Amino acid sequence: MITINKNYLKLQESYLFSTIANKVAKFQKENPDKKIIKLGIGDVTLPIVPTVGEAMHKAIDEMMNKETFKGYGPEQGYEFLRQKIVECDYKKRGIDIEVDEIFVSDGAKCDTGNFQEILDTDNIIAITDPVYPVYLDTNVMAGRIDEFDEEIGKYKKLVYMQATSQNNFVPELPKEKVDIIYLCLPNNPTGTVLTKEQLTKWVEYAKTNNALILFDSAYEAFISEENVPHSIYEIEGAKEVAVEFRSFSKTAGFTGIRCAYTVVPKELKIHQDENTYSLNKLWNRRQCTKFNGVPYITQKAAEAVYSEEGQKQIKENIKYYMENAHIILEGLKQAGYEVYGGKNAPYIWLKVPQNMTSWEFFDYLLEKANVVGTPGSGFGPAGEGYFRLTAFGSKESTIEAIERIKNTY
Repeated sequence: MITINKNYLKLQESYLFSTIANKVAKFQKENPDKKIIKLGIGDVTLPIVPTVGEAMHKAIDEMMNKETFKGYGPEQGYEFLRQKIVECDYKKRGIDIEVDEIFVSDGAKCDTGNFQEILDTDNIIAITDPVYPVYLDTNVMAGRIDEFDEEIGKYKKLVYMQATSQNNFVPELPKEKVDIIYLCLPNNPTGTVLTKEQLTKWVEYAKTNNALILFDSAYEAFISEENVPHSIYEIEGAKEVAVEFRSFSKTAGFTGIRCAYTVVPKELKIHQDENTYSLNKLWNRRQCTKFNGVPYITQKAAEAVYSEEGQKQIKENIKYYMENAHIILEGLKQAGYEVYGGKNAPYIWLKVPQNMTSWEFFDYLLEKANVVGTPGSGFGPAGEGYFRLTAFGSKESTIEAIERIKNTY
């Protein structure tokens, strides 16, 4: 008899963003005359920059020529891209990362979800609360996290590191010993960042407790303040305790093209049963078995991101989105909302008014202002009472959305 993996049955009913899409689709069907502005899911709206597009066209031409056609590429990524990543993202910041420590993939969401596969299910997991749902759900699927407790709204056998207004949304170090820590900085959904001094404490905790940090820095390109590290490897000793995930999705508009990379330093060793294991080798083994590599055309596009002209054009896009963030932040403040984020990340985290729940506020904005955001409770129990808006819309729609919200409050 066929049976279901019981770990999947521990998941909450629906993935957050699928629920949002279904609710919006239902509202649109019932109200076809309404113009809905979406500031919920973090999808970009600006097209890929010309330099990247030109690189893709050239790559397509190569694929149409028998002499330059490419079949299967290396599962770890082509060296031309990995070398650019090393030179531009790390060496320029004084960080010593080697080419064979870079693994190109089709998305940071996939990598952050898949990396836990090479780790034992007995490991104790710590996540910030609120948190990007993928970190939680993939560990539930793996059987590393126990049943959901309806009474307290939390999973058992999981350490929640609360990030609330009381601690300025900076998660506190676990009071108990944990094995794997997920950190997303700049944070999704709150927009929080850590200074080098603050991040150093996490590296020191990991070294003291033989813990592993899975560090998602998908939004590092949006950092504007000094003394905020763009990579965890700016912290001394981090290569011994941390894996870093990066993405081209928000940085270069690759949400529909799909490209990211993971850094697994060779210094990162796990000592177990009198043996020493390299996470770099284990991750390489996993990728070679379960991943066929990112398309050549996509990797040529990613390489163009690092060209002088590519960097110039991409920075203009980032500036555009952060101007949207400023519009949202200041507009909500003027309307009397309590708001956070929007300075080093393309997300604005706002306090829900009038004692509404996060989903009640979602329905309220959708019905009254025809604006879509993301309920904070979808990111964890500490997100209840908060709401996320993104800066990835067009400037015109962002201005209109904020005016609508101000007029309904």
